[in-house]
This record gives sequence, C-alpha cells and structure tokens, in this order.
Amino acid sequence: METQQIKETIEMISEENLDIRTITMGISLLDCVTGDLQTTADKVYAKIMAKAANLVPVADAISDEYGIPIVNKRISVTPVSLLAGADQNLDFRPIAQAMDRAAKDLGVDLIGGYTALVQNGSTPAETALMKSLPEVLDTTERVCASVNIGSTRSGLNMDAVKLMGTVVKEVAMRKPQNAMKLVVFCNAVEDNPFMAGAFWGISEGDVAINTGVSGPGVVERAIAAKPAASFEEICETIKQTAFKVSRMGQFVGKVAADRLDVPFNIVDLSLAPTPAKGDSVAQILETMGLSHVGTPGTTAALALLNDAVKKGGIMAAERVGGLSGAFIPVSEDANMITAAAKGQISLEKLEAMTAVCSVGLD
Repeated sequence: METQQIKETIEMISEENLDIRTITMGISLLDCVTGDLQTTADKVYAKIMAKAANLVPVADAISDEYGIPIVNKRISVTPVSLLAGADQNLDFRPIAQAMDRAAKDLGVDLIGGYTALVQNGSTPAETALMKSLPEVLDTTERVCASVNIGSTRSGLNMDAVKLMGTVVKEVAMRKPQNAMKLVVFCNAVEDNPFMAGAFWGISEGDVAINTGVSGPGVVERAIAAKPAASFEEICETIKQTAFKVSRMGQFVGKVAADRLDVPFNIVDLSLAPTPAKGDSVAQILETMGLSHVGTPGTTAALALLNDAVKKGGIMAAERVGGLSGAFIPVSEDANMITAAAKGQISLEKLEAMTAVCSVGLD
C-alpha cells in the first residue's frame, strides 16, 4: 500500500468513525436435531460453545494488533424452526434459553437465528415458533429473532403477515426494547452478519466467518470535500470510498477466519449508522444536496447512494453478501431522529426509502 493510503485509513478510523461493525460466526445446527427438543437444546449449547470458543478473544486480539475497532462479536445459527425433529411438543423455549446461555458464556453481544422462513407457507413448527416470540424475547437477553414472510418470487404469505402483526404488537407491549430484537423480512438473505435479522442459511457450510463494515462518516466526509461535484463525480467518490472500507472488512475477516481455522465467507458492505455525531446515513443524503432527509428527492438520493456503495464494494471484496446497502433506522441515526422529531419524515416516505435499500422501518 502507498503511504498516502495508509494515512487515509488511519484518518478514517480516528476521525470519521470507520469500524468493523461486526464479526459474525455462522454455525449450522442441523446435526443437533434429535427426537426431543430438550436434548436438541443441550446439543445446540454444546456445539455453539465448541465452535465459537475463541471468537471473542481472536476479535479482541485483531482489534488491538491492527488498531481497527471491531464493535460487535456475534453468532448466527440455523433457523430454529427447522430443529423440531420428531418431537410433537413444539416448545422451542429450551433452545432459545440454550442460545442465550451460550452467548453469555462466550461473551458475544448477540446471537441470531430464532427464525422461521414462511414466505410460501407455515409448518406447525414455524407457527409455534412465531407464537412463542413475545415470551422468548422477553425472557432472553441476547437472542435475536426474524421471520421471512415474503419474497419477490413467492409473494406474501398473508396468514403469516396477519399473525406477525399481532406478534409484533405483543412483543412491544411487554417491553418496547424487545422489538429491537425482532425483524420481519421479505427476501431475507442466508449470510447476513447484522442483527437482529441474522441467521445461518441451510445452503451454508458447517461454520464460517462473515464481517459487516460500516463507514457513513467516511462517505459523508468524502462527498463534503467536493461541494460542486456532478452526480457522476459523487457516484465515483462513493464507489472509491466504499472500496477502501470494504478492503478493510475483507482483511479483518480473512485474518479472523485464519486464526479460528474456519472458512471466510462474505463481507457485508452495508452503511450502518449509529446515533453518534458524524455516523449518519441521513447526513450523507443531506450532504448530497437535500435540505433535510424526507424532502422530495430523498428516495432518489438513497437509491443513488445504495447503487454506488454496492458497485464500489464488489470490486474490493472476493465475496460480497449479506444485505449490502444503506440502513435507515430511525432509532439509530442522529439525522433521522432529528427529521422524525421535526415531523419532516413520514411513515410513507420510510416505506418508499426501504423499497430501494436494505432495511427499513423500525
């Protein structure tokens, strides 16, 4: 690398909030299925503990060694609704408790995969899992859940839509914070490292490492440096910046996978904001020329940003996956929070925005 590139990367980390948002280990639990859900839960705990024993120490060591912040260490597992086996008593709570206990014992931030994939229809096990969500999310601390209720190919499972409408309300009624641990998807992806929607798809291997990178502040600073830029120049600037950010995600992921002796899978090139100053996706859109996020032109600006991020990142990483786009969560983005407080952004505008990026309404 050239000296200038090294200096730029150091500046991105120290001044522009560039970080590895997550290192997520995906673990298949298909070999844990038995005829009894309690026995399955015991095997789930044992496998997670065995495979992820060194995840947190390795991530911390890489962060210290290279000076790159790694914000979260996480685990995603096979959709739990697939683990019912031949047990007629469809009570998934023991598995949820086993996942939660493993996450705490390992020191990981969150564990995802309490999941049902019902875009075409629901099995009795999947229906039971969806109905268990309010209690499970209220009695566990680190378990994250997701339900895929539709896809472009299959359309929407309206029975699941109706059921999840009542489930979401009950989850939030018990404790508003519980809603943060539940995602309702269309077109869910199998290799997503970000929570709360991460699960380890059935077409994936036994275990692998995924990384998620984030640098809204880096992109915003790069665009701000070119106030008179054309659309073409803005796109090129975003692509070049996304390339640098993604290279760092690829590097950290491969080092982690090598030290853990597991395959490296994908880099997720999402721009994931935090409430911190200078770490906002909405601020990028405003720097691109919007008076405020939510004004006419917001959806077009977001689509342009999303497209450029993906094109820049694909060049940088061997394998791109996950959601890979811009996140627009109202509760986690300082400028989105401001726009909502001022009444400048509506639910309808958020619907339009979520149609051109990865997530979404919260």
